[in-house]
Amino acid sequence: MERKCRRLENQIAIVTGAGQGLGEAIARRLDAEGAKVVVTDINFEAAQRVAADLNDAIALKVDVTKYEECEEMARITVEKYGRIDLLVSNAGILIAKGIDEFSTEEWKKVIDVNLIGYFNCAKAVAPIMMKQRKGNIIQINSKSGKKGSYKNSAYAASKFGGIGLTQSLALELAPYNIRVNAICPGNLLDSPLWVNSLYEQYARNQGLTKEEIRQKYLSQVPLGRACTYDDVTNVLVFLASDEASYMTGQAINVTGGQEMR
Repeated sequence: MERKCRRLENQIAIVTGAGQGLGEAIARRLDAEGAKVVVTDINFEAAQRVAADLNDAIALKVDVTKYEECEEMARITVEKYGRIDLLVSNAGILIAKGIDEFSTEEWKKVIDVNLIGYFNCAKAVAPIMMKQRKGNIIQINSKSGKKGSYKNSAYAASKFGGIGLTQSLALELAPYNIRVNAICPGNLLDSPLWVNSLYEQYARNQGLTKEEIRQKYLSQVPLGRACTYDDVTNVLVFLASDEASYMTGQAINVTGGQEMR
């Protein structure tokens, strides 16, 4: 989507999990706002596809569960662009099962990607931002970071942990003029994550049809519609801009009123 307002002109931004879905939408919005974007994903071909369509971008293959790959991501970004202004920690997975169905390995995998992956990326960019004495870290969290999620304990635990990490890093990095915030979207009911995975997982878990699952989650939203990519990226651009220079340690709901805490 082409926009006249370019609030992030010449910012250097890293986006993880940017090969599809919300991550891709974030990369495209940052590009439209004037940022230079490092598009990273565990699927390198997907990252290349997105980066090729942007004005000034590079693609990197990054598995966020491997710290050395996150460190290399930060190094290459500085080598290419000279600095890092913004990290958007978006990479994530969701496996929804009851506690009696989850294996320890599956549960840990969700924590590894969603929470340890966020830590690894923040750890990789923090020394660079500290040296710059300026930076911005935004985690894509979830409404499940504010309230438990039925038969979805690994995801909720990873997202609750992400808010704790966000607040802790905000305190630790504030003296270096580095802001750390999280965005907690509602249900992106038309996204690839839902269409290709979650409707099926939730229908199986809850004994409902996919259409009944959609209607169930829509009925929980006071504003009566699903969350969209624009809803999320509008808030992200604000947080990434100097307009939010007095905001750190926040976990901002973008849920249509479904979550208000």
